[in-house]
Amino acid sequence: MEKSLERVGIMVGSKGRGSNMTALVKACRSGQVPAEVSVVIASGAGSDAEKAAIDLGVPTTVVTPGDRYGERLVEALEGCDWLCLAGFLRILPGEVLQKFPDRVLNIHPSLLPKFGGKGMYGHHVHEAVLAAGETESGCTVHFVNERYDEGAVLLQKRCPVEPDDSAETLAAKVLKLEHQAFAEALSKVIHERSC
Repeated sequence: MEKSLERVGIMVGSKGRGSNMTALVKACRSGQVPAEVSVVIASGAGSDAEKAAIDLGVPTTVVTPGDRYGERLVEALEGCDWLCLAGFLRILPGEVLQKFPDRVLNIHPSLLPKFGGKGMYGHHVHEAVLAAGETESGCTVHFVNERYDEGAVLLQKRCPVEPDDSAETLAAKVLKLEHQAFAEALSKVIHERSC
């Protein structure tokens, strides 16, 4: 009997375009990642990421923060084996971390532990990298714990920071790496757990 595919939930934030979520969905559908995306959870209705998930035909639900937030997230993630955060900027409630021990992955647009932590997302990260005079940047896929960007690192991809880079050009280079790294990391952990 053929083993059924692992089921992945993806949580998206209200600010992003949903490009990492889209890349993960496509990687699963192409067979690059031995999994299927069974739900995308948005923290508010009408975001670009939520619209992108709907356009892809992925079951999508909105779970807004507030009373019983953790419980409601766990209910929405019923049947999932893994959880990926793609542009989701909050600390996950303890109920979710307990439901998915060492099964929650996040992607961050820098080489952690550099340029991580609260408030370090999007252009803020790339501006900080440039301001620090770094010659290299990239992205990090890491496990999620109860603190911002402090979970164990799974995979990093690197790119040079050129003298004429702006936050926008650096962001574009890093985003291209993010789309590769998230799928690679998810595939890697799924393979490791199934061996």
